[in-house]
Amino acid sequence: MTALSRRTLMGAALGTLGAAGLPFRAAQAAGSMTAAVYPGGWDEALRAVLAPALKQAHGVDVAFEPLFAVDQIAKARAARGVAPFDVFVLDPGPRVSGMDLKLFEPFDPARLSNRARLPAGYSDEVGAGVAAQVVGIAYNPKKVARPAGWRDLFKPEFAKHLGLTGFGTTFGTISLIEMAKSVGGSEADMEPLFTELRKILSLVPAVAQPAAMPGLFQQGQIDIMYTNTYTVTLLKSRGVDIEFAVPETGAAAFGTTMHIAKGSRNIDAAYQYIDTMISTPVQTALAAPPYSFVPVNTEVKPGPDVPMKSIDDLKSFVTHDWTKINPQRPRWIDRFNREMAK
Repeated sequence: MTALSRRTLMGAALGTLGAAGLPFRAAQAAGSMTAAVYPGGWDEALRAVLAPALKQAHGVDVAFEPLFAVDQIAKARAARGVAPFDVFVLDPGPRVSGMDLKLFEPFDPARLSNRARLPAGYSDEVGAGVAAQVVGIAYNPKKVARPAGWRDLFKPEFAKHLGLTGFGTTFGTISLIEMAKSVGGSEADMEPLFTELRKILSLVPAVAQPAAMPGLFQQGQIDIMYTNTYTVTLLKSRGVDIEFAVPETGAAAFGTTMHIAKGSRNIDAAYQYIDTMISTPVQTALAAPPYSFVPVNTEVKPGPDVPMKSIDDLKSFVTHDWTKINPQRPRWIDRFNREMAK
């Protein structure tokens, strides 16, 4: 198995419909398909860049369903063999879950005309890498000092500006793991994290769902949040005072992959969708402001607001073992929701 294997998740070095809510069956006509997309920046970017490129290149219309990765897996499981959309977009943990649950069609990388533009190991028998994500701390430089690292978020002068979100997303999970590590915890011991969170909870201005965090930041209700670089650049393009801080222990990184849903009725269009996503023109447009995606296409350089010069740099970022995280994650999600909800 390649570097995109079950255990390594797009390389061990790497660490959400329809338009107007159309149901899946409405996208069954020739030249149409459905795809899950992360809410927020990804949704905006793929509608603006990928959808028109797919239409121009292949005559295929795509209807998007905004869902975070764990929600995509949950929806596919609930569908009981009827594909709720044609293409998943997933982070490492949900990717493993999808493989374990056999939610993907077998994938043939040879059907991607742009396969040669991917690094070795970025496509395999279940899917292909389409982007990478870098996670750190976003802050308003006009309201707070630059945090040095994850431990600073527990200090009162930072906590009173902090927006908390739980383990429901990959960026939330790895941020909270890194926060746990900064106070003596680990992937195997999250008790120090919850102990410190309880101490600052009364100071924290917001505990919210991940999709709400950028809006809360933009409205000035919070001035610090843990997030991805593309969220920071997108907000900055809208005139929001925001900067990205790489923690002193390093930023975290992980790969994002796409997979064809088991039972998809639009296999050809699904391949065309993924192939268009990794094409040089689309990756170039997505890597540019305001989206600033981390490209996986080797012909495309990351934008100026991304803390790396090429996809190879991800090997030096903080990564996580999702085969260890996944079994514990539901328990963490439940506990955070019970203990931190305000």
